[in-house]
Amino acid sequence: MATSRAIMALGLILIGFALLGPAPALAQEHGAGAASAPLFGDPGLKGIGAGIGVGLVVMGGAAGIGRIGGSAVESMARQPETAGAINTAMLITAAMIEGATLFAVVVCLLGIL
Repeated sequence: MATSRAIMALGLILIGFALLGPAPALAQEHGAGAASAPLFGDPGLKGIGAGIGVGLVVMGGAAGIGRIGGSAVESMARQPETAGAINTAMLITAAMIEGATLFAVVVCLLGIL
């Protein structure tokens, strides 16, 4: 089940990159240097690609933070005397994931420009 989710996520990432990235011109006119236009130059398609990218980033960040929280609560229930250290480590790790998620969302949204 995890393999099928990973394959689906990889496919969506590739579709997002295809929608965001420029492609070389398929045919050029003879004459005064024709500029190469991207295959997907439509701003709407770039928006769809950015939306797919942002969605994947947010889902990944949420899954990571949820897993950290669940594991921390479980370990605190097993050893209540270490709850303070576990809570501190959990908050630091969640902040790191949140920071990486924020950077990835900004990069996806900059792809529109």
